[in-house]
Amino acid sequence: MEHRPDIQGPPPGCPAHGNMQLYGPQFGADPESHYTHLRSLGPSAPVDVAPGVEVELVTSYEAAKWILQNPATFVRDARRWNALQEGRVPEDSPALPMMGYRPNALFSDGAAHGRLREAVTDSLAPVNSLHLARRTRQSADYLISRFSSDRLGEAELMAEYAQPLPLLVFSDLFGCPPEIGDRIITGISGIFAGTAGADDKLAEALTDLIALKHRRPGDDVTTRLMQHSAQLSDEEVMHQLVTLLSGGTTPLTGTIGTASALMLSDDWQTDRPVEDAVTEVLWNYAPIANYAGHYPTQDVELGGRVLKANNPVLISFAAANTDPQLAEHREQLSAKAHLAFGAGPHACPAKDPALTIAVTAVEALLNHLPDISTRVPLKDLNWVPAPWSRVLEELPVRFTPRPVAQAPTPSPAPQAAAPAATTPVTHRSTASSGPKPKPGLWSKFLAWTRGE
Repeated sequence: MEHRPDIQGPPPGCPAHGNMQLYGPQFGADPESHYTHLRSLGPSAPVDVAPGVEVELVTSYEAAKWILQNPATFVRDARRWNALQEGRVPEDSPALPMMGYRPNALFSDGAAHGRLREAVTDSLAPVNSLHLARRTRQSADYLISRFSSDRLGEAELMAEYAQPLPLLVFSDLFGCPPEIGDRIITGISGIFAGTAGADDKLAEALTDLIALKHRRPGDDVTTRLMQHSAQLSDEEVMHQLVTLLSGGTTPLTGTIGTASALMLSDDWQTDRPVEDAVTEVLWNYAPIANYAGHYPTQDVELGGRVLKANNPVLISFAAANTDPQLAEHREQLSAKAHLAFGAGPHACPAKDPALTIAVTAVEALLNHLPDISTRVPLKDLNWVPAPWSRVLEELPVRFTPRPVAQAPTPSPAPQAAAPAATTPVTHRSTASSGPKPKPGLWSKFLAWTRGE
């Protein structure tokens, strides 16, 4: 049994009160108090992330970093999960879509992980930062135009801005034509909302996108994944796209929403830049709150507790970043020493594009609506009552209504998603004699950019 001796365990005589639930209204109302209690039990503690689903949650910054950087002992392949293999995880558990194995870089180890990660990293590398910022501003302009003329001057920023904006940007990066982009947005939104069948709908839409790129490749992430020297199968390409969507859109939603709320709060110094607010979110409100399932290859002792082989160990990025034992050293640490993007071989490969999108989105909001203010203080807002992400449920704001903005004249850009969108395509899953589906968010956005 491996031993990690230098991380302190719980204080002597600390009573056991059973597993804490990391879901539901109580957790959503005050996640930090839950982390405070868990820290009192040691560097890790057993919690329930869904009914009947127990994991070991690591709340210590030092322990989290050690596990993240120790891939030989802590592997990511969820097929090792004891309780799942033994039938002890409910088949309809909301934890399964988040923790169940998929053939992607997130759940792979060793050479298999290296192959998939290289394909993803290389496919993201050509993304032009100037185009990404421009497309983010264009997406922001469109979304703000939808609510800024409200005669009451009120909006709910999470649903109307922070949630849809990353979906528009990713649809562009993937090179989606209108109808497929609409279905991808519906599918990924449904997965996070727990909508039945959303996983299948997303898979169908991505399968159609891949088939389209076989016929008409483009300058986009999807095509680059398909053409990479790692020779990914179509199924592997699909799962890497799912990973980029799920690992990118919701954390960006959380970052954009919380950073906006911070900058609009009474405690925020008005001369501090947006970059400071985003950095504070990554440290104190980690958008990926509790995730990164690891499975010890053998029993491991951590702070007086034994992490059993093949039982899931999750990292609480939210608790680790706010670890009181870290506070006294925070001034000596780099501003980027937080674990919001992970660490070790599975660290997020898209942190630079993510920062560009988040900062640009918040700047666009403040520039377009200079007198915007929150209708509810940040301390009184609730968080989504699920363990995975730190995302505000709502962010109600008020502002002076303004005329609806017209779409700017499109300019040439390296990421050529629009040309593919101009040619109608008949797709396997939608070809029928039935009525044409109503335009969705991506279709409406593309029409707006063309001035239609």
